[in-house]
Amino acid sequence: MKKLYYSIGEVSEITDIEPHVLRYWETIFDELSPRKNRAGNRTYKEQDITLILQLKELIQKKKYSTAGAKKVLNENPAPSSNDKEIPADVKRDLQEIRMFLNKLSKTL
Repeated sequence: MKKLYYSIGEVSEITDIEPHVLRYWETIFDELSPRKNRAGNRTYKEQDITLILQLKELIQKKKYSTAGAKKVLNENPAPSSNDKEIPADVKRDLQEIRMFLNKLSKTL
């Protein structure tokens, strides 16, 4: 299911984050700046999704403020390598599988 570019709707489904939150994070975090296509729609790359999952972990799960998350990103730009944590790319793949299975179950 890997693609070169993802729409904001696809990223929202993969990461389980509302599009308005993604747009807000774009204004706060300079590292998150998806390109826009000719129609003006955002196009996200794999690295953007990895960053979004890292932000989700910091802001929604670990309850960092956006300023705190920004500080953590500046100090440690790569995802932390804690033995207990699942790597961001694996989380993304699992989210994509879950999304596919949910769509499949709706068609059955």
